[in-house]
Amino acid sequence: MLPSLLAVFAHPDDESLLAGGVLAQHAAAGARTAVVTATWAPDSRRAPELADALAVLGAGTPRLLGYNDARNPEAAPGRPRLVDASLDEAVGHLVAHLRDFKPDVVIGHDAVGQLTGHPDHVRTHQITLLAVEAAGLAHLHPEAGLPWQPAALYAATHPESGVGLLGPLLEGAGKAVLAVPDSYVTTSVDVTSWADVKWRAILAHRGEVAGERPLPGILARLPEADRNQIIQTEHFTRLTPGPTKGNPAQLSV
Repeated sequence: MLPSLLAVFAHPDDESLLAGGVLAQHAAAGARTAVVTATWAPDSRRAPELADALAVLGAGTPRLLGYNDARNPEAAPGRPRLVDASLDEAVGHLVAHLRDFKPDVVIGHDAVGQLTGHPDHVRTHQITLLAVEAAGLAHLHPEAGLPWQPAALYAATHPESGVGLLGPLLEGAGKAVLAVPDSYVTTSVDVTSWADVKWRAILAHRGEVAGERPLPGILARLPEADRNQIIQTEHFTRLTPGPTKGNPAQLSV
């Protein structure tokens, strides 16, 4: 049995693009999976698309924190942007989901903000780091439920050697390409067996598929072979939360 898995990403479609393969893999093995999305309101136009994508991946129903997108005010009108919101408040909301779902493994964005450096990606990474640690400590956010400490935290990422076709495509759309050194990657998962499921989940984000600049739209215009080459491997960095046993007298790696 694979471990239970909770993904925490900034926007609807991040979960499918960055971890759709491992979410589908874990669900197919009978593991519990779920997704927390930091931005967009439950009554927004993208919420039904997210629900459809999660149904394809076997990841339950959307868990939306409901903050506004840094670049799109229609995401959650009247709500603060994620990048402007109280950090402690946002961490507390995520802690509640962690303690409710009780995942063995948490995955989220990397520190550079996932290739394009979107500020919501960076902020979600920061919130996830703090929340995974806080979730295991009873004195932090006691209103959010009983403590639960995930066994591992992973950041979805892109190594320099693995950008491949994606780099020129993003640059052509005027986007940044912030890959990380290969040494930063600890785990690369071949998700070829779940690529069809992953692609169906990406396609569920219909508004993004129809756009010129969003990555789902860029991928939809590619030949199938090129698209499969891009989506068939998912890369992660293990960021172990909480204390681990080691030399009690010194810091160690």
